[in-house]
Amino acid sequence: MQRQEMIEKLHGRLHDWNQEIDKLEAKANVASANAKAEYRESIEHLRARKEQAKTRIDELQNASDEAWDDIKQGAEQALTSLKEAYDSAKQKF
Repeated sequence: MQRQEMIEKLHGRLHDWNQEIDKLEAKANVASANAKAEYRESIEHLRARKEQAKTRIDELQNASDEAWDDIKQGAEQALTSLKEAYDSAKQKF
């Protein structure tokens, strides 16, 4: 896969995750007061993971050819971590 294609794919995945987080936030807004606090904590954790993934993708976009493979792997791992955190949070909802 070409470099720009990979970056676009990762940005697309990040965008999809952002939409999923927004859906969870909408559910949290209608939850009971007790559940709302727990949901908010999960959502904040997801948003932090999303920002980490975005940072990795931005690093990838600006990486030299020599650093490309290492940073690419880090970006993919960050998105995997975001998915795992999302799956965990979704179970709570």
